[in-house]
Amino acid sequence: MSYSVLFVCLGNICRSPMAEAVFRERAAKAGLANVTIDSAGTGDWHIGKPPHEGTRAVLDANRISYDGMKARKLKKEDGEAFDLIVAMDSNNERDIRSVVGANSRAEVIRFLSLVPERGLDDVPDPYYTGNFDEVYEMVGEGCDRLVERIADLR
Repeated sequence: MSYSVLFVCLGNICRSPMAEAVFRERAAKAGLANVTIDSAGTGDWHIGKPPHEGTRAVLDANRISYDGMKARKLKKEDGEAFDLIVAMDSNNERDIRSVVGANSRAEVIRFLSLVPERGLDDVPDPYYTGNFDEVYEMVGEGCDRLVERIADLR
């Protein structure tokens, strides 16, 4: 079975590339083959840039690769290309639905819906808060749950 996941945040340099990198690593460790994993942003300010230095630092500290990752903007076609689009916050979710359209084939969810016991709706943006470690912890929990969810589809 093939499956595809797209993580989306505002600029595609902090939260969504962190989720992409962590999920790649966790999916590989879980033996989930044939899973396409990518990330994008709803804004275009950082197109072509690597992940933010805070994201790179936390990924480096946890020995998780982000090689070759460059920011890109979400496009309408992503709604047909992916099975699941994961929004990092409610504004991203709204913007995703606006871009891909109501008839998109992709299921759109908010990232923290995977970790309801956290009692939060949105992953805080470390671009503004500086708390990359807190976001990494949230991303790890959510990615573990997403691995379980996809493994259950087999």
